Amino acid sequence: MSAIPPMGRDGCKKNRKTSMKSLILAAGYATRLYPLTRNFPKPLLPVAGVTILDRLLADFDGIAAIDQHIIVTNHTFYEQFAAWKNDARYDREIILIDDGSVDNASRRGAVMDILHVIEQLGLEENLLVVAGDNVIDFSFAGLIEFAAMKYSSCITCHYEPSLAALQKTGVVELDENRRVLAMHEKPQQPPSHWAVPPFYLYRAEDIPLLFQAASGGCGHDAPGNLAAWLCQRTTLYAWELPGKRHDIGDLPSYERVNQLFSAARAEPPTPGSP
Repeated sequence: MSAIPPMGRDGCKKNRKTSMKSLILAAGYATRLYPLTRNFPKPLLPVAGVTILDRLLADFDGIAAIDQHIIVTNHTFYEQFAAWKNDARYDREIILIDDGSVDNASRRGAVMDILHVIEQLGLEENLLVVAGDNVIDFSFAGLIEFAAMKYSSCITCHYEPSLAALQKTGVVELDENRRVLAMHEKPQQPPSHWAVPPFYLYRAEDIPLLFQAASGGCGHDAPGNLAAWLCQRTTLYAWELPGKRHDIGDLPSYERVNQLFSAARAEPPTPGSP
């Protein structure tokens, strides 16, 4: 099996089994944020003056293993993403994919959007998949290093003490080496306190399995459905988030994240810091 080695920016040749693409899922309609997102895509909302999308790409663009950024959106918001792209300045190429949906009723679902992108671009590379409505305070570089060490596709997890929160998300069972034993979507009786956010790293060798999952009974909406199906058929490991992720799901959560990051930006520098 091939590893997922970190690759430098020094012109080292990459092949399709070691290069990596980032894929940001941005094709939803964010109905819980109406009226704010009735005519505007959630990933382009600003958080403390920087869009959610740009906050993710700022991290991805600094990770040497990633050589291209892919954003999948819907037909309704495609032109707004295209206008954003015209002004974007990143080292890596950005590719926009239109999934063809025009409203919430016709949306494909995250699983089908992932497969749509793979088919449209003929992808055979390692793929970092992240939902485009999350703000993070850490880097995904650690996930890539972890996946290389484990020689495996990986999901991510964080400790969640709240029973109510666990009942509204994916929950994972792990062994002592962080191998995934099982995943459960919104369980009423969670088997652990390890919640699974929508961040995944699929290695090139497992890409064909994603299509088998879609045709083999895997749900098409939540991206965690893929991981839940895969962990019963191949080896997956879980990387614990080293920081916090902030899911922007409704207006109160958006307001909280704005306040949090605005306050952090306004804090005076620590003595002795640059």
